Amino acid sequence: MRVTGDQALVKKLNKSIVLDTIRRKGPLSRTDVSERTGLNKATVSNLTLELLEQNLVEETGLGQSSGGRKPLMLLFNGAAGCVVGVELGVTLVKAALTDLNGEILLERSAPLGGLDPDTAFDVICEVVEPLLQDAPETPHGTVGIGIGVPGMVDESGLILFAPNLGWEGVDLKSRIEDRFGVPVVIDNEANAGAAGEREYGAGRHVRHLVYVSAGMGIGSGMIIDGQLYKGAWGYAGETGHMSIESDGRLCSCGSRGCWELYASERAYAYASLPGQNEQHNEHGEVANRSKLVDSAEALNRLPTFTTAELIEYARREDSETLAMYNEIGRRLGIGITNLVNGFNPEKIVVGGPLTEAKPWIESAMLAAIAERALPYHRRELAVAFSELGSRSAVLGAAHLAVSQFLGRVRVSL
Repeated sequence: MRVTGDQALVKKLNKSIVLDTIRRKGPLSRTDVSERTGLNKATVSNLTLELLEQNLVEETGLGQSSGGRKPLMLLFNGAAGCVVGVELGVTLVKAALTDLNGEILLERSAPLGGLDPDTAFDVICEVVEPLLQDAPETPHGTVGIGIGVPGMVDESGLILFAPNLGWEGVDLKSRIEDRFGVPVVIDNEANAGAAGEREYGAGRHVRHLVYVSAGMGIGSGMIIDGQLYKGAWGYAGETGHMSIESDGRLCSCGSRGCWELYASERAYAYASLPGQNEQHNEHGEVANRSKLVDSAEALNRLPTFTTAELIEYARREDSETLAMYNEIGRRLGIGITNLVNGFNPEKIVVGGPLTEAKPWIESAMLAAIAERALPYHRRELAVAFSELGSRSAVLGAAHLAVSQFLGRVRVSL
């Protein structure tokens, strides 16, 4: 197949390359940009003039001279606009207003309250509207909203299936666009988290990265050769629903033994927790809850404790809580081993709300990976926890909105 482009497309592509180069590598002179991109100096000069007129680039001081006049340096203008990043969780909605460089200006959050789409829409509006009202004046204003959701999203932004919310075929994107009148981009929250860590956190400069988001469920965002991998139809990364127990607990997705039932906050619902006075086995599981494995009640069972509450018991060295976190860490390591053996990444980054319990899950997780991962796969593997903490998905969603606004052009054959 022949792929051709007219002059306007070539110009748009070149302009995107120049802007991206200045954004990532600035401050740079026009000569530096020309050398880094391979574009001739006249083209760079013309495109830079347009970017200056659009307030996306600014000239900042004089650089070093190589014999002639000192060049003016170019820097990306992160203050040219704002975006809002949103993470829709199972129990909480978090949002942040950022500039185009991902600097957080304002933050808000609110409990979800209910899992139906109308309630979620109302709560998202509740946290987003004050951010838009309080946004600073910028040349481009608020240019977009990015939303990370715990489910499968197609290329148009339609939420196809979100088992932990009980959603199927929900067009949240159109409703938010109609409500606020700005472009909206929606993606899986783990993809958003991977984008956030790759851009601002522990995944910087990593070309082969797997980000594991562990909260009320588990999802994975995969960066392969520097690009977010979405699979043939955009559904890649639903690793929380890979089976680690062939005849294990019944999951809301319809399968059994899904990873997230054993290694996310959902595991709390099956564990012996402080004050419950229940019989439990050697893995910290409540023995008399085995009947829940096949019951309808198990499908939507949510824990009665939060991670923030449980880590207080862990700090006090409560034996039941420590046993539970040791087992969650071990199960988390088993699932990560499958990803390591399957994808051979440079780095695994673990993020999400569960990472608040890092001191009590990390050693068991690393021990499981060391024991089970193939030796050549783990030889140069780096495993780290998120540098952005609970903000990975929010900042990643904001970055997706920034990328949409800046109009990065990809040409594939």
